[in-house]
Amino acid sequence: MDQSENYSGVENVVIVGSGPAGYTAAIYAARANLQPLLITGFTSGGIPGGQLMTTTFVENFPGFPDGVLGPELMDLMKAQAVRWGTKLIESDVISIDSKSKPFKLSLLDGEIFSNAVIIATGASANRLGIINEADYWSKGISACAICDGATPQFRDAELAVVGGGDSACEEAVYLTKYGSKVHLIVRSAQLRASAAMIDRVKANDKITIHWNTSVVQAKGNDWLEKIEIINNKDKNVKEVFVKGLFYAIGHTHNTNFLGNQIDIDEKGYIKCKSGRPETSIEGIFAAGDVADAEWRQGVTAAGSGCMAALASERWLSERNLSRLITREQPEPVKSHSDNNFIEEEVTEKTFDMNSEWQKGSYALRKLYHESKKPILVIFSSPSCGPCHVLKPQLKRVISELNGKVQGIEIDIDKDQDIANQAGINGTPTVQLFKDKLLKKQWKGVKQRSEFKEAIKNLI
Repeated sequence: MDQSENYSGVENVVIVGSGPAGYTAAIYAARANLQPLLITGFTSGGIPGGQLMTTTFVENFPGFPDGVLGPELMDLMKAQAVRWGTKLIESDVISIDSKSKPFKLSLLDGEIFSNAVIIATGASANRLGIINEADYWSKGISACAICDGATPQFRDAELAVVGGGDSACEEAVYLTKYGSKVHLIVRSAQLRASAAMIDRVKANDKITIHWNTSVVQAKGNDWLEKIEIINNKDKNVKEVFVKGLFYAIGHTHNTNFLGNQIDIDEKGYIKCKSGRPETSIEGIFAAGDVADAEWRQGVTAAGSGCMAALASERWLSERNLSRLITREQPEPVKSHSDNNFIEEEVTEKTFDMNSEWQKGSYALRKLYHESKKPILVIFSSPSCGPCHVLKPQLKRVISELNGKVQGIEIDIDKDQDIANQAGINGTPTVQLFKDKLLKKQWKGVKQRSEFKEAIKNLI
């Protein structure tokens, strides 16, 4: 329902951020007939969907007794918000003018005005800043083991994770599926993770914990080959041969776009009234990790998103600022999420030469050799959150080009040889082919216009 690019007027409430807090706020505001506008974020502050997009199984979110993949959970929340009438814009908020009434939000590609605003921008993964970090970023160093761990370069290789919390422990366990050994580098003498996660780490014989240790620098040639580590107590320095180094060392709050307009505490969190979502600016509310210095859980973020929506609804009503929509039918049509990872791979029997989107190596081979159209190939992984974000956008680009380009998805877990031959070292990676020639390659999530322009140049 990305229908808001051409919207003009004043919104009831704009929600900035698309994690559990943002989508829950959208669900409640939409059910109150406020038709909220949610700005998902795009290039700053991580990816749309928040930190759960880079998580494997979430096992403590109520209602999922067997756990749920983080990206799948966010797909479901997004679908529920859209079902009740939330409008989405894939962009970043550059600034908010809190003195303007209504509030003025400046985006990458325009301005929006709103009577109320909910800030739910969460936090972004931190980097270590070690020697040669920039040289080996995406060439062995990553801040998302869940996104990149399945790539061919890491298989059957020794890997390292830096951190001592739940995320670090989860990523270390996850990487044992692919690597021959995982070094968990902890700067202190203990793990800060939950008891359940600590038990999993200690029970896994493929994980070696390096206590009181820090990473000094990365070394290698075209790809990371080893890291230099130092014992923080005896200052002993040694090298560990690894092909992957993954960071799980915390996050920084995404509040830069606010300037100095809203009160921030000494740790960088937005100050709110105790147990409430109101900020220092009347009409601006905060929810989720951006205002939570203590709990920082998916479920508490969702709960705070609910409170922010209810508080904003009450605030708008008391000031006669609400413009409620009238629904044509009380019950909206059933939702469908963007979780397309259940798509079946194409076989010789199911292959369609004219299909706009297909999955698997058979479709790639056939179209690569026989199609006269440009071919857009996305290399993905089932647990890759950015892939969940990008796939619907690529499908939309292909649809808008009316069949003049064909899309193929390759699961790097299932088609390891193809990913290796293509030189894939992270997901999502998108390659554009024409007449068996690689014309362009992208890594990570990019704007639709960038893909569309490159394809048009080949048509």
